[in-house]
Amino acid sequence: MEFSEVVKNRYSCKKFDGRPVEPAKLEAILQAGRLAPTAKNLQEQRIYVVQSEEGLAKLDQATPCRYGASTVLVVAFDKTNVFTYPGGKRDSGVEDATIVATHLMLAAADAGVDSCWINFFNPEELAGSLGLPENEEILMLLDLGYAAEGTGPLAPHSQRKDLSQTVAWM
Repeated sequence: MEFSEVVKNRYSCKKFDGRPVEPAKLEAILQAGRLAPTAKNLQEQRIYVVQSEEGLAKLDQATPCRYGASTVLVVAFDKTNVFTYPGGKRDSGVEDATIVATHLMLAAADAGVDSCWINFFNPEELAGSLGLPENEEILMLLDLGYAAEGTGPLAPHSQRKDLSQTVAWM
């Protein structure tokens, strides 16, 4: 699919039909995340693929937003392997994981797999429930699967502000 079509047509799927994501498509999605740029190429992202009943149940306890997805990617980063920016107040962890997550989401759309970016959960509690290492912080969850029949973008999906409202030329 053309990139412009991917970004135009991708939407947050709020109801999945439960069908599994094919291994080849999941591999392509994960490869896109692996290729995402990170500060100083530190590649501090950690992606956990949750498909087991036990793992999905833990996610369901943490958030009501799985929407029946058969696969959920937990996008985290290693807090001990980040680049600290000049001034020492910010580091690359959140932004690098966000770039990785965006690559994953767009690659899913390109593969014909629906997704939903989820951040309605307590990251520390979920990390504990999943048994993640203490040096890792969860950024977000990415539901993956196929939209249930009749599911589509929410009404405001295609409403976008004019560039003049979001871009300033200096």
